[in-house]
Amino acid sequence: MAQQDRAIQTRERIVTGAAAAFYRVGYADASIATIAETAGVTKGALYFHFSSKEEIARAVIDEQHRRVTVAAAEIFEATASPAETMMLMCADLAGWLVRDVVVRAGIRLTTGGAIFDPPTRAPYDDWLATFEDLVGRAVDAGEFRQGTDPARLAHFIIPSFTGVQLLSDVLTNMADLTTRVGELWDVLLAAFAEPDRLDGMLALRFRIFGPAS
Repeated sequence: MAQQDRAIQTRERIVTGAAAAFYRVGYADASIATIAETAGVTKGALYFHFSSKEEIARAVIDEQHRRVTVAAAEIFEATASPAETMMLMCADLAGWLVRDVVVRAGIRLTTGGAIFDPPTRAPYDDWLATFEDLVGRAVDAGEFRQGTDPARLAHFIIPSFTGVQLLSDVLTNMADLTTRVGELWDVLLAAFAEPDRLDGMLALRFRIFGPAS
């Protein structure tokens, strides 16, 4: 059991070290030697767990998705309002991006162009499906306007969040990410909230994201 625990800990160190290396120098320039050095393991230990750099990168993406999915599931279970759930999920993911190198690197790996063949799209498919479901629930609950197309709006929210976090990364190293995501929700609520629910939705937005800049 102790040996198994050490193996798990070593694998976690490799994933975390790889995430730091990928984020610092990019996937192309992060060599196996760089990853091993950053993780504080030997190349032999690294190759015991992973057969290639691509396999390590996919492990970073998988761990990133696991972390944010677990957190999102907790929000989903604890929140009754679908609109509030969506805002909390966006705020939570923004927080992960700011503070967690595995999440930041994992998302950068999935948005950095055609690194893998086939591309890693499962995290985005999951988020699109989740938000399509939540938008439908928000319409049914009278929070969003009747006639709102859940699939179309989900396909706007997720790419919009992706663009906001990419630009925040470039301009401020994500220091303003939560504020910018809050501004995205200003636009979404103005366009899609039921008029008689808008004030309540804006109050939620203010509580979750804070004041606009």
